[in-house]
Amino acid sequence: MAFTSNSGGPMADINVTPLVDVMLVLLIIFMVTVPPLSYPIQVDLPQPSNSPPPQGTPPDPIRIRIDAGGSVSWNGSPTPLTTLQSQFDVEGARGDNGTGGIDAIKQPTIEIETDRDAEYETLAKVLSRAKNANLVKISFVDTGAAAP
Repeated sequence: MAFTSNSGGPMADINVTPLVDVMLVLLIIFMVTVPPLSYPIQVDLPQPSNSPPPQGTPPDPIRIRIDAGGSVSWNGSPTPLTTLQSQFDVEGARGDNGTGGIDAIKQPTIEIETDRDAEYETLAKVLSRAKNANLVKISFVDTGAAAP
């Protein structure tokens, strides 16, 4: 190790190559050992069935509209979020077959239409209330409005 340079003064350079090597090894160890943060979302997918669906007329769909201001309407009539759970419970009880299972054919389809500027929080509340009422046929309606 030389502590002098050609200029005649003391030289105090530090060799950073081992430091960089150690830092890269530590980075790789942390990347491998720390699991990625993920939040699982349970999605109940339909199961295939070989039996044909029973004949009958399905109930009329229920149209839920969420406006930009956070107001919710049930088939065109304004409905507060506080009473939405009880209305969903009534519709969800239609599909109760008495054995703890759900007969989705007897339940109406919930068609959710949102305004383009509606808050996601309101939509999440509506969806959670529908799931809590054991409603299984939920669909989203596309208004066909193109983005500017």
